[in-house]
Amino acid sequence: MNFNSLNEIALAMVAPGKGILAADESTGTIGKRFQTMNTDSTEESRRAYRDLLFSAPGMDEFISGVIMYDETLRQSTAGGVPFPKHLADLGVIPGIKVDKGAKSLAGYDGETITEGLDGLRERLDEYRELGALFAKWRAVIKIADNMPSTSCISTNAHALARYAALCQEAGIVPIVEPEVLMDGDHDIDACEEITSDVLNAVFNELYLQGVELEGMILKPNMIISATNCPEQASQQEVAEATVRCLKHFVPASVPGIAFLSGGQSAEIATQHLNLINNLGSLPWALSFSYGRALQQPVLQAWGGKAENVEAAMKALYHRARCNSAARDGKYSTEMEQAA
Repeated sequence: MNFNSLNEIALAMVAPGKGILAADESTGTIGKRFQTMNTDSTEESRRAYRDLLFSAPGMDEFISGVIMYDETLRQSTAGGVPFPKHLADLGVIPGIKVDKGAKSLAGYDGETITEGLDGLRERLDEYRELGALFAKWRAVIKIADNMPSTSCISTNAHALARYAALCQEAGIVPIVEPEVLMDGDHDIDACEEITSDVLNAVFNELYLQGVELEGMILKPNMIISATNCPEQASQQEVAEATVRCLKHFVPASVPGIAFLSGGQSAEIATQHLNLINNLGSLPWALSFSYGRALQQPVLQAWGGKAENVEAAMKALYHRARCNSAARDGKYSTEMEQAA
């Protein structure tokens, strides 16, 4: 294990002005998104869509890395170039989602544990051979009556840490993603309280498992009101609560934090990132690792039609450019209007 190499990759993943495109939807999830466009989800249609994303002119100006699904990592461009090589040739780092999804946590109705540790060491070796230089594992934490339980938080934190240790052993940078969901009606204070508990547990487990913090990236939720909360916090409150929580629980040795977008719209996720980066100097790079907030406008522009590919590529370029500006606190609504 070369920790200098891991640190170099981690730093490149949060390089100035750049962020990560999360294109790691499972076959089932992307099928649901295609369904909204009356587009069949086949191996070829999924390949064509990912090819559109990865071949968008100029995307490499603002995208440092791409998280892929197992199927996608093994696919190629229309010209026959394997996706990992195609991305690497652009200077974009190939990554892979390695967890096997959230399953019911035994004894705790409504809560989940992310599975996928069995056989992970061997899968990581294979993914490294296929060109992946970083990986992602998502833990899902739900806020509701009597949720989350201490068991849910601790078991997911332990799994994240074991995954991260195995990644570093294989020479792969782990993205550690503990997501406190926006679903529900809880307020921003509840989100901050639970996210604090989760981050505290995660970094305790990372320490116990011997994970080198300089060779990882954290992918957390922002501190935000739940979707159905009657009193939504302002965007400035979201930014301030998010930074306050991170300052309390994330060690300065972590190279970067790449926020997930969760259920936020594309523009709101960008606005929040912009405000967060306007709150002064912080020890980590504050970047983005967006899936829906980068892709939803692309899917709407594409609609599953070949004649719309150019428009869809422009939609990705625009959203990536806006988030790049937000990384420097220089995003403005005028950028949306100009586009």
